[in-house]
Amino acid sequence: MTDTALMTDRYELTMIDAALRAGTAFRPSVFEVFARRLPGARRYGVVAGTGRFLERLADFRFGDDELRFLRDERIVSRELLDWLADYRFSGDIRGYAEGELYFPGSPILVVEGSFAEAVVLETLALSVLNYDSAVANAATRMTRAAKGRPVAEMGSRRANEEAAIAAARAAHIAGFRATSNLAAGARWGIPTMGTAAHSFTLLHDSEADAFQAQIDVLGVGTTLLVDTYDVEQGIRTAIEVAGPRLGGIRLDSGDLAEVAADARALLDSLGATGTRITVTSDLDEYAIAGLQASPVDAYGVGTSLVTGSGAPAAGMVYKLVARQGGDGEWVGVAKHSEDKASKPGEKVAVRTLEHGVAVEETVLVTEHRPTIDAAAAGGRALQVPLVQGGAVEERWLGPQGVVAARERHDASVAELPGEAHRLARGEPVIPTVFR
Repeated sequence: MTDTALMTDRYELTMIDAALRAGTAFRPSVFEVFARRLPGARRYGVVAGTGRFLERLADFRFGDDELRFLRDERIVSRELLDWLADYRFSGDIRGYAEGELYFPGSPILVVEGSFAEAVVLETLALSVLNYDSAVANAATRMTRAAKGRPVAEMGSRRANEEAAIAAARAAHIAGFRATSNLAAGARWGIPTMGTAAHSFTLLHDSEADAFQAQIDVLGVGTTLLVDTYDVEQGIRTAIEVAGPRLGGIRLDSGDLAEVAADARALLDSLGATGTRITVTSDLDEYAIAGLQASPVDAYGVGTSLVTGSGAPAAGMVYKLVARQGGDGEWVGVAKHSEDKASKPGEKVAVRTLEHGVAVEETVLVTEHRPTIDAAAAGGRALQVPLVQGGAVEERWLGPQGVVAARERHDASVAELPGEAHRLARGEPVIPTVFR
C-alpha cells in the first residue's frame, strides 16, 4: 500500500459519495488555498511546498490496496469505489510560484476541476503547504537576521523523518545555505554539511586524538567541535593539531556571545586569524539577531526551524470559491462565519510596485475565467501555471524546482520595504486589496 491517495481526511470521500447520490459531484468548481492572517503577527509569508505537492499529486492514485481498505472498512459506496479506481486529476492548477511571498487573502493556489476531483486534494495540499511554508516563514526571518552570514539547517533529529527532509528543502528555498540531511541533498540537490559530534571526541582517548583522526580524513579545512570539555583548551588543542590554517571551530554551549568573543581573541593570538567560528545550540531568529555584534561567521539551526519558530503551521485553508450552478452559470460562493469569512469568486493576484518596492497586494475577483496576462497590466503577476489538463509543469519539480524557488524568494524579498524584516510582531508590511 502506497497510501498516497489515503493521505486525506475521511470527510472528503464521504462528501463525494453524497454528491454522487445528489448528482452534483461533477459540477465544475474552483477551490482556493489562502491564509486569513499571517502566523505570529509576522510581516510577510513565504510559499513553500508547491513542488512537493505537485510530485504527490502525480502519484495520487487509489490502487488495489487503498480500494480494498475503503471497501473493507465500508467507508464509501461501491459507486464511489468504481470512480476512485480510475481517479486522475484532469483539471488545472495555478498559483504563486514557490518561494514567492504571500499576505492575508493571497490566492496562493487555485484548483479548477470537478468538485469530486478537486475536493479530494484538500488535505494533501494543506498538509504540504502549511508545514513547508511554516518552516520557510521561520527560515526567512533567520536568514535576514543573519545579514549575509551563512545559516545551515540541522534539525533532522527534531522532526518526523519525512518532515525533516521537507524542512531542509523549505529552509533552503528561504535562504539557508546547506543541510545536514543527506536525503534532502540526494532528493533535492541541496548542499550538505557536517563533521563530527561530541560522541566522536568522547570515543577517543584524548581530544587531540579525536581532532587528528578527523583531520586525517577531512583535512585542515574542516571544522572542529571544541567544547566537549573546556573551550579554551579545546581551541588550543585544535590549533596545535591542525595548525593556524584550521578551517573552523564550532561552539555548541554556553553564552555564545561571550564564548565567541573569547574564542576569536584566542584564535587570533594563536595566529589562526582565518579560522571561522560557527555557533549552534538552540538558535532562533532572535538569538541570531542578538549575535550580530559577535565575531560569529556562521550559524546552525535545528529545533526552532523545523517547528516553525513558534508558528508550526502557516494557517492556510482550502475553500470552494466558485462553481457552476444547475443552470450552467458560474456563481461565486463563500462562507460567512464570524472571523472565518472568505471572498467569493475566482481570483487573480498582482503585486503593485513603486520604484521597485512593493506597496500593495491586489487581488482581482471575478466570476469569469480571468487571464494572468490581463491582470499583469496592473502590476507583477503572481500566479503561474502549475498543472494544465492534469499534466504537471515539469519545471517546478525536483532540484531544478528548488533552484527556481530559491531565486524567486530572493527576488521577491528584494522588493519589500525595509521594515518587513523587523522581528517584532506587527501588521503585514503591505496591504491586500480586493477589487
